[in-house]
Amino acid sequence: MMKRDDVVMIRAIAICFKPFLKPEEALIYCNLSRTQFALKCEEFGILKTGGGYYKKEDLDLICTGGSSLSQLKVNEVITAVKNRKGF
Repeated sequence: MMKRDDVVMIRAIAICFKPFLKPEEALIYCNLSRTQFALKCEEFGILKTGGGYYKKEDLDLICTGGSSLSQLKVNEVITAVKNRKGF
């Protein structure tokens, strides 16, 4: 019989290879609490699929610290203003 620690390790490794993650698995994958995860998903514009799963590609943005949607929009506005005024 496998020890509890072994089962946890196997599940953690399996999560790394799945393209879609359940909400509980997404929390483990991102290493965030529920509140932090909800705030990061809102900041990055990450939504669940129709089946209630998160795309792992989207979660990688949170894990790598990529630019959030709000930061991308700010950069677009700054670029548009600079082009308009001829900076």
